[in-house]
Amino acid sequence: MQIGRFRVPMMASLLIWALLWEIVGRLGLTILLPPLSAIAGRMAEIVPTPTFLAAAWITLQAFLAGNLIAIALGVPLGVLMGRSVIADRMLLPWVNLFLSAPLTALVPVIMILFGYGQTTIILTVVMFALWIIVLDARAGVRNIAPSLIEMARVYGATPLQAFLKIHLLAALPEILAGIRLGAIRAVKGVIIGQLLVSIVGFGRLFELYSSNFLMEHFWALILVLFAVAFALAEGLGYLERRVEYYAAARH
Repeated sequence: MQIGRFRVPMMASLLIWALLWEIVGRLGLTILLPPLSAIAGRMAEIVPTPTFLAAAWITLQAFLAGNLIAIALGVPLGVLMGRSVIADRMLLPWVNLFLSAPLTALVPVIMILFGYGQTTIILTVVMFALWIIVLDARAGVRNIAPSLIEMARVYGATPLQAFLKIHLLAALPEILAGIRLGAIRAVKGVIIGQLLVSIVGFGRLFELYSSNFLMEHFWALILVLFAVAFALAEGLGYLERRVEYYAAARH
């Protein structure tokens, strides 16, 4: 970030907001916003506790299961839409619809169909993560040069070989971008699922802290989730940058 002649690190804006947060908290203007230093201390206190670790494990199981299902469904579906005009015309309106729809309103429908257990929470994660993965995989495949596909046909590649060695590798940058965005959306999906479906995991902790006005605990949990989402985005973003050279092979 450039201010006049000076180059200011991007972290400077976070430090400014953290300072303002600390000042507002110290002034005691509202009980809903404790000082940031108190929240950081509370975070260090609650993270190692068995209650937090048990909630994190339950949340992690739903998050990983939902993401794996979304990737297993989304990547092949996106590749199919990218290669088949008929499939693209049939499915693209629905994908765009679900991507832009308020998905939280659909959670009760899943609850009616599958009950109030972990299955519904996992399906909620899938619903949040799937559609962006499909669209990014579709975009990656549509950018592949037709000559690569023709070359695979000339050399007698089977559909599976073409999928693994042409479509998947050539579209890998966009696929990883979709997985990264899907993982970020899945964080929101798993918390919404745990709050609306069955009060378990981090959803139970949110309910416990908010109902008892334990605002330091509440904000500490939010900051933990923000840190996890940021770490996921940066880690997958790094992996995405590492495979950018595959994009050049599409032309």
